[in-house]
Amino acid sequence: MKRKRRTTILVKGNWKIAKSLADEIISKYKVQVIQEPNSGLVMVKMRETSQKKLFYLGEVLVTECKVQIDDILGVGIIQDDNPEMAYYLAVIDASYNTGLEETKEWETVLLREEKLIKDREKKEAASILKTKVNFETMDV
Repeated sequence: MKRKRRTTILVKGNWKIAKSLADEIISKYKVQVIQEPNSGLVMVKMRETSQKKLFYLGEVLVTECKVQIDDILGVGIIQDDNPEMAYYLAVIDASYNTGLEETKEWETVLLREEKLIKDREKKEAASILKTKVNFETMDV
């Protein structure tokens, strides 16, 4: 599973999953913190639709952490001020980068959580569409 998909699942899903996965690694391996979780700002780029030019929309607060397992780096970045989650994401990233055996078992957990996220998003979209007004069918 690619990093972007894995991180999306961990961030959008139940955060207890990220904690349990990270705790599993922390209890078995030496995790060295390279950069403590700290807050920062990231510029958000957008593409203007008519002329297709990039511009900066503004800044977003993020929390970033870097850890190392067996000399392999892992990075965790999350929107908002959440040092614990940034640390968990960094540990999970380092675990995948190192190729630890535990990561093979995580695939089913992550896929199950991804399905729950998609189901929840479908329900939310359906509830929003109930309130949508179709102006073409209105009599004027």
